[in-house]
Amino acid sequence: MVVVVSGAPGSGKTTLAHEVAGAIGCPAICRDEIKEGMVHATPDFVQSASDPLSLRTLSTFFDVIGLLIGRGTTVVAEAAFQDRLWRPGLAPLLGSADVRIIQCTVSPEAALDRIATRTAGNPLRRAHEDPHTPPDLDALRRVQTNFDPITLPVPTLGVDTTDGYHPALPEILAFLAR
Repeated sequence: MVVVVSGAPGSGKTTLAHEVAGAIGCPAICRDEIKEGMVHATPDFVQSASDPLSLRTLSTFFDVIGLLIGRGTTVVAEAAFQDRLWRPGLAPLLGSADVRIIQCTVSPEAALDRIATRTAGNPLRRAHEDPHTPPDLDALRRVQTNFDPITLPVPTLGVDTTDGYHPALPEILAFLAR
């Protein structure tokens, strides 16, 4: 099984992905963590809109997922990708894995707070497109409004992460067990 955890920036994807992976006993493959590892190995890295590590991260992310699925491993895959990036990487797996999507949503206010907190407190965020100062609330609303969720013909569950998980983790796990 491939459990895809997706959503706009600040929607709680990474936290939920690690909780789900821990609960079902499988690895969580997180796009941002792969990029942070690449940046760690590239001391002179400077993030830009089209930096070469972003392209390598995308292919590495899907290569790792494909390798694990090919070896019979259930995987939780997490990234803030929109449909145009998820679809080409996931479509080839549809014949060899049971794909389930968890689409995270969050209030703009909660997302703004999360982005500000992680930007201020995590030096590894320099690897990503996060702004050095958090966006304003209107800018974040536009990002959320324009976010294009995955539209593959597979079971999909929406999870609001604004205040805990709605539905709760046991219900999310039941969705995955169906």
